Amino acid sequence: MSTSSEQHLVALVGNPNAGKTTLFNALTGENQKVGNYSGVTVSRKSGSFRSPHGTKVEIIDLPGCFSLSPSSPDEEVTRNVLLGDQDGEQTPDITVCVVDASALERHLLLAMEVIELGKPVVVALNMVDLAESRGIHLDPTLLSEELGVPVVPIQANKKKGLIELKQALRLPFPATGAAKWDTSGDTETRQKARSEFAKTICGEAARREDDGTLTISDKLDEVLMHPVLGWFVLIGVMLTVFWTIFSWAAYPMDAIEGAFGSLGDWVGATLPEGDFNELMVDGIIGGIAGTLVFLPQIVLLFFFIALLEASGYMARAAFLMDRVMNLVGLSGKAFLPLLSAHACAIPGVMAARTIDSAKERLITILIAPWMSCSARLPVYFLLIAMLLPQASSIQQALFLLAVYVLGIVTALAAARILKGRLSEDATPSHFMLELPPYRLPQVGYLIRHVWDRAWAFVKRAGSIILALCIILWALQTYPKPAEDSPAAEDSALALEQSYMGQIGHAVEPVFKPLGYDWRTATSVITSFAAREVFVSSLMVTYHISEEEDEAETLLQDRLAAATWPDGRKVYTPLTLLSLLVFFIYALQCLPTSAVVARETNSWKWAVAQLGGMSLFAYLAALAVFQIGTLLGFS
Repeated sequence: MSTSSEQHLVALVGNPNAGKTTLFNALTGENQKVGNYSGVTVSRKSGSFRSPHGTKVEIIDLPGCFSLSPSSPDEEVTRNVLLGDQDGEQTPDITVCVVDASALERHLLLAMEVIELGKPVVVALNMVDLAESRGIHLDPTLLSEELGVPVVPIQANKKKGLIELKQALRLPFPATGAAKWDTSGDTETRQKARSEFAKTICGEAARREDDGTLTISDKLDEVLMHPVLGWFVLIGVMLTVFWTIFSWAAYPMDAIEGAFGSLGDWVGATLPEGDFNELMVDGIIGGIAGTLVFLPQIVLLFFFIALLEASGYMARAAFLMDRVMNLVGLSGKAFLPLLSAHACAIPGVMAARTIDSAKERLITILIAPWMSCSARLPVYFLLIAMLLPQASSIQQALFLLAVYVLGIVTALAAARILKGRLSEDATPSHFMLELPPYRLPQVGYLIRHVWDRAWAFVKRAGSIILALCIILWALQTYPKPAEDSPAAEDSALALEQSYMGQIGHAVEPVFKPLGYDWRTATSVITSFAAREVFVSSLMVTYHISEEEDEAETLLQDRLAAATWPDGRKVYTPLTLLSLLVFFIYALQCLPTSAVVARETNSWKWAVAQLGGMSLFAYLAALAVFQIGTLLGFS
C-alpha cells in the first residue's frame, strides 16, 4: 500500500444512482481522463484534486455495483481493483463508499462488504437534504461508531461537505476497525448478517418520521408506474420528444445553412477558379454542411435523453419495460443499453456490460444496432421530408415514431429468436434496479452531457465525413473529360464518366431491384463508414453547394427531379420507403462492428452481425419495393 506524502490513490464505490459520479465530477472538475482497464473493456475514469493541505490525490471512479460478489464484468472489475487483483492497477490506499442517505439501509450493504476487506474506508453520506425532506433524522456520529469508519454527510450536487470529505482523506488514513456484524459462514449467511445489522443501526442512526403521508415521488409513481397509465405517459413523452425535435430545430438549422452558405460564398470568391476552389466549396464545405445542418436535431435528442435520466424517469421506464422484455427472453436490465443505443450504438453495446447473464448480454449486443441511433436522423429527416412534403410537424413526428417502433419491434422479435438458438448459460439473469427519487436535473450536468456528445458528433464530421467528402469529390471529378467532348459541356454526362459513375454503374444491378439508381447505390455504399455520410454523399453527387441558399431544400428538389434513362422518377414514394427500411435495419457503422468484436472478444460475432443485418436490410427493402410495385404503388 502506498502512503506517499506526495500523492495517494482513492477509489470511489457505490450503488448505481448513489451520486458517485456526481461526487467524482465535483472533486475533480476538469482534471479527468477516461480509458479502459488493462485486459478488459470496462471504462476507467480517473481524475485528481488537491487536499486542503496541498497533497495531490488521484481518484478512480469504479463502476457502480450492488455487491462485491460479481455477476457482471463491471462488478468484477470493482472487486478486483479493491483487492489489488486487477492487472496494471495500483491497489487503492483508501476507499470512499458513497451511499444514498434516503435509502441508507439498502446502500449500507455494499459499504459493509467493503469495510470487511480490512482496508481504510470513508463513508460519504450523500443526499442528506433529500433524506431530511422525507422525514429521516440522520445521526452520522452514531453511524460512524457502529460501522467503525468515518462517516461524512455531503450533498454532491451542491458541492456541500466536500472540504470535510477531503479532510477525512488526509494522512494518516483512518484506522480499519473490526466489523461488529457476523462475517463468518457462506455468502448467503454473511449477506443475511449484514442486512440484519444495517436494519438495526438504521433504526437508530436514520430514524424515519412516518406519518403516512405519501412523498412527491410516491404520488408521481402512482401514475408513472401504473400498469396502464404509465404506458400512456411513456408514449406521450416519446411523441413529445420527436415533435420537439422537428419543430424546435428548424430555426437553428436555417441559421447553420445560412452560415455555411455565407462561408461558401466567401471561399468561392476568395480562391481562384479551378479544382481547389471546387473541392473547398462543393466537396468540403458542401459535404460537411450536409451533415452539420442536422446537429440541432441531434443535440435536442441528446438533451431529452439526459433530461429523462437525470430526473429519475428513465429508471421508471426501464421498470415498465421489464415485463415486455421478459416476453422476448430479456430482462429490464437490457432496456437501458438498448435505450442508450438510440443515441449511439457504441455506448449502447458497451452498456450491456452491466447484464449478469452472458447469453442475455450477447443478445443485447447483437440487437442494439437496430435501435435507430442519432446518426440515422439526417437520413430519416431527409427521406421523411420528401415522403411527407406537406405534412405538419406533428405528422412527421408520428411517422418518425413509427420508424423507431419498427426497429424496436424487429429487434425484440430477433431477441426472442436468438434466445432459443443460443446455448444456455450458467449465470441466471435477474433484474434489480435502483429507483432514484425524482429530482430537478442539474443544469451543469445537462450542459456537460449534451456538449460531450455534440462535440463527438462534430469531431466525427471533421474526421470521417471530411475524409469521405474529399474522396467522393475526387471520384466524381476525375477523370476530367476532354475539352472537346460532349461531357465537357454536360455535367451529368461528366459525372457518369467519372470514377464515381463507373463504380455506381457497376453496383447498380445489385441495388436496382430495391429501386436505387447508381447515384443512390454509391451513397448507400459510402454510408457504411458512417450512416450520416449518405446525405453528404448525395450533396456531392448532385452538385449541391453551400453557395446556394437552402441547400437542404435544393437537394430534395434535385432528388425529386432525378429520373431513370427512360424518364421514370427515381425517388418515388416506394423508393423512399425502401430506403427508410434499408437504413432502419442495415448496420452501417463499421466502428460499431469493431466495438462489438472487442466486447464479445470475437470477430466472429461482429462479422456475423454485420453480414446478417446487411442481408436482412437488403431483403426487407427488396420486399417493400417489389411487393409495392406488384400491388400497383409507385
